[in-house]
Amino acid sequence: MRFIIVLHAAIWPLFVSAQDMEVDLELFLAVDVSRSMSPEELDIQRRGYAEALTSPEVTAALQSGPLGRIALTYVEWAENHAQRVIVPWTLIEKTEDAAAIAARLTASFDPSLRRTSISGALDHAAKAFDGNGFAGLRQVIDISGDGPNNQGRPVLEARSDVLGKGITINGLPLMTEDAFSNIWGIPDLDVYYAECVIGGVGAFVIPVHGWAQFPDAVRRKLVLEIADLTIAPRVFLAQATPEYDCMVGEKMWRQNRSYFDIP
Repeated sequence: MRFIIVLHAAIWPLFVSAQDMEVDLELFLAVDVSRSMSPEELDIQRRGYAEALTSPEVTAALQSGPLGRIALTYVEWAENHAQRVIVPWTLIEKTEDAAAIAARLTASFDPSLRRTSISGALDHAAKAFDGNGFAGLRQVIDISGDGPNNQGRPVLEARSDVLGKGITINGLPLMTEDAFSNIWGIPDLDVYYAECVIGGVGAFVIPVHGWAQFPDAVRRKLVLEIADLTIAPRVFLAQATPEYDCMVGEKMWRQNRSYFDIP
């Protein structure tokens, strides 16, 4: 049995630029928009985050920090080197700040992109903290997705580099069922995220088993991250295998591309 919640203490960066604004948390929201996501699902994701950011629970979590403010960016990702910034690094200090981000998220919706490169998203996110104008007590990458890595470098390599910078990675595996689930998805995506994606102090996974659960899952996740809670019962319960294959997504892609004649 692998436990995902890890007790931890915040570690202040060793070097903080005098120009950087101090915040409780620098939070990078990395949201999957690969082609396995339908337009309806993309809409649910954006609106779910918008609803969560303006919820009383998230507002209370924001106010519970020693500084009472965080910095947040919302980036959609798909294949390697395919990331688009929807909300650039933005200070959230008041409810009006969160409402402005929510309005931006629901203003327009773009079509999904192609493949799934979790490693590419992690690489992009890790670089985004440099020179963003903020200095956080904690730095967290929050990554959601409905399938395993199938493009870019191995996800374990990307994770190792991110953790080496002291950044925590949390996961929101979307274990929903649709036309693509049996083709590109895996039944134990929560275990994949636990074994291959997340890491760092306090890392956790919150699986989503149906789109109706999505808004509540996002709200719980943001509260845990913003308030820096170390005890979260039943966030993740799964039996991990001794030697999990973190290349399962790449193997599925090679197998399926010939069947579907994908270039």
